[in-house]
Amino acid sequence: MTANNTLHWQDTNTEVHKVVVGPYDNNVFVVRCRATGEAVLIDAANEHEQLLELCQLLGVTRVLETHGHWDHIQAIPAMREAGYEVAVTALDAPRLKDVGYDVFIDDKEVIEIGNLRLHAIHNPGHTEGSISFAVANTPLLFTGDTLFPGGPGNTTLEGGDFATILHSIDTKLFTFPDHTIVLPGHGLDSTIGTERPHFQEWVDRGW
Repeated sequence: MTANNTLHWQDTNTEVHKVVVGPYDNNVFVVRCRATGEAVLIDAANEHEQLLELCQLLGVTRVLETHGHWDHIQAIPAMREAGYEVAVTALDAPRLKDVGYDVFIDDKEVIEIGNLRLHAIHNPGHTEGSISFAVANTPLLFTGDTLFPGGPGNTTLEGGDFATILHSIDTKLFTFPDHTIVLPGHGLDSTIGTERPHFQEWVDRGW
């Protein structure tokens, strides 16, 4: 594995690296400050050997979980054993009771990664504590399983609620400009401008 193989997006200050892991093809992202080399990993989903290699390669200092569903947390024990701090919202922390966590992420918290700033956005509906991350001064929005190309994430699982996820998307995510890049927990990227016009379709279809 090399940094060039995993590079997904970059500008003068920021790198995003992406790998797809596990039986549910989970996206795992690393956000890295190019000036300082400091980085965070978003969702320690699975295939911990690959993720640990990526962390060492890219200077990851901590792990941020978008939510606590089991397919997003399988690599956490190995990450914590290797010394990486794992952060999750208090509302989703009970889902991590078997794998462990270290600190809570709060709504509107600003997470420093070198010179970069990640803004945490609590957007319940997929789970009670689901959270997205917007990287300041970039078009990047990491939406976990809240917003995908083509609609909201699954709300039939424990902690899910369709009306709540719609409200979260409408009031928390669709406030971003059209050019904002949506980087979801599974599948391909999209943009806010691509998804926003379809909101009423999602409401009408009911999922």
